[in-house]
Amino acid sequence: MQSTTLVDEFEHYSTWREAVYVRVEVLRDWLDAQELGDAESEMRLNQLLGRLQEDTLNVAFVAEFSRGKSELINAIFFSDYRQRVLPSSAGRTTMCPTELYFDPRHRPSLRLLPIDTKIREGSITDFKRDLDAWTEFPLNLDSAEEMSTTLMRLADTINVDASTAEAFGLINPGDEETAHSLARNGSIAIPRWRHALINFPHPLLKQGLVILDTPGLNAIGTEPELTLNMLPNAHAVLFLLAADTGVTRSDIEIWRQHIAPVQGTSRARLVVLNKIDGLWDELKTPAQIDAEIAKQVASSATLLDLPQSQIYPVSAQKGLVAKVRGDAALLVKSRLPELEAALTQELIPCKQALVSESSQAAVEDVVIKTTELLETRLATIQDQVDELQGLRGKNRDVIQHMMIKANDDKEQFERGLEQFNALRNVFATQVDTLRQQLGMQALRHQVHLTRQAMEKSHFSVGLLEAMGHFFRQVDSNLDGSAETIKEIRAMMTAMYRKFSDEHGLAAVNPPDHSLHKYHKEMARLERIFDERFNTVFKMLTVGQSQLTARFFETLASKVVQVFGLANSETESWLKALIAPMETQVREHKLQLKRRLESVSRIHAATETLDERITELDASIGTVSDQLDSLSRINLSIADALADVPNKPALARMA
Repeated sequence: MQSTTLVDEFEHYSTWREAVYVRVEVLRDWLDAQELGDAESEMRLNQLLGRLQEDTLNVAFVAEFSRGKSELINAIFFSDYRQRVLPSSAGRTTMCPTELYFDPRHRPSLRLLPIDTKIREGSITDFKRDLDAWTEFPLNLDSAEEMSTTLMRLADTINVDASTAEAFGLINPGDEETAHSLARNGSIAIPRWRHALINFPHPLLKQGLVILDTPGLNAIGTEPELTLNMLPNAHAVLFLLAADTGVTRSDIEIWRQHIAPVQGTSRARLVVLNKIDGLWDELKTPAQIDAEIAKQVASSATLLDLPQSQIYPVSAQKGLVAKVRGDAALLVKSRLPELEAALTQELIPCKQALVSESSQAAVEDVVIKTTELLETRLATIQDQVDELQGLRGKNRDVIQHMMIKANDDKEQFERGLEQFNALRNVFATQVDTLRQQLGMQALRHQVHLTRQAMEKSHFSVGLLEAMGHFFRQVDSNLDGSAETIKEIRAMMTAMYRKFSDEHGLAAVNPPDHSLHKYHKEMARLERIFDERFNTVFKMLTVGQSQLTARFFETLASKVVQVFGLANSETESWLKALIAPMETQVREHKLQLKRRLESVSRIHAATETLDERITELDASIGTVSDQLDSLSRINLSIADALADVPNKPALARMA
């Protein structure tokens, strides 16, 4: 069955990732053993190893309720269990956003975040770090029935009064259906849980697959983290429609507001037209049924402004039944294999290509820098050999003159070092300025001030002014940081050129660094906030105020996360900027010292020319062997990284 192919593709990806990990580890350990590494190279390789080890593939299933998301997840990923793992039946079975993953450090379980955390400070990411905030139910893997019963808790609801539901941001008191429900019994049913985490040892989840199941427009709209973090971070989004309802107004709203705007070559978006078995009619011919399905696909494609080829009609329910019963004909009729083929052939190769690209960049930087160091060392030693061979047959006066010249070169370089140390002081001052501009402490203080301003305002105009000031301050910090980065790079470029001209050090072009992507992310966050809250109302209701506060907490958490990434990347750049200079200075100083010692020993007749030349020839052999070993290690990594299929077209449509 196609699901086996999907598992095989995941296993191939995991095997490939492990092969890359092992070879990068060999490079790191070899550099350490040969004493060729530095702090910056070690950090780059350790970061890469960490990313390879913790790599995940996130797939989000998004739709209004009752579109069959849970059934599709069961059909694609869990049919081997011969029954439904996620609850799936008529009506709403998943009342809160649900993540499925596997963490071997914790027991298999269902963890549920109570709905009342919506009025507490903190985002879902924050609560994930607070184990006590969750209600946990262990999963009995030996009993499918017990496991199914436990997972039915995802559908739990509680009855609350209007003020409580409004405070949670879950109802609009002006909504007609809500008003009818409240008029009948004075209460309304809301989800018991805000978020669910299922830790489950499925083969695909073990290999890094993470599944996000979202329960409809209302949950997406009232849970800012879905909009700001989870959906944009998904490597693939499967958007479900239902053939029995067609494309509804809320379907279009979800698509336009939350899925279509998510851009980037790292993401695939697949639209699934589910429940086509509702169009199966025994009084129609297969050709007529196919024509009806094609008509639904064409209509959906037009409404979503997509090519028809990007919409996959399926019957998740029949596909699951077919897999459980081993009914090959029904499986083909369900059209599920075509959707699974898209996931298999598009999603995983795209992810693999992205990981390969980032891994190659990190390894290349380290290998090029180390190769330049070894080639410089080799050239310097060869110069010493040539210099000593030129002394054959020369008298002591010539040797003494060479010794004086070697000493002069050493002293001139030491004067250059004084300039280098003065530069380092200027560099340190500019780095301090940059760290203040990008500083997390200043950002958190700005978040605190904005939160206070928002809490004091009961009017939308005051809220928008506070948020506007917050974003202007963030943008100003990024702008100032970008200017400082330009100044630092210009200074280092001039210093590299000076040392190259005056002392013969290898020419180095300092790496570029841009904060542009963080500017773009800030603009995206500000745009989301404006679109969500730049409304015509003036006085905020309790529910609107709570939702706005919660949205800001999530947004602020995201801004802090973005600045954290910007800080980390900038610190890595600063090390990459100064490390080659420090390495070259250290190497040149060492070689000058050895040259002077060599000539001095020969002048003092404590060592013959031939002995010293033999010693240097041995050093040339050692460095040549190191270059060969580095080349072989690099080639083995390149061979592993090259085992990547061409990046598929589907991933580029986003």
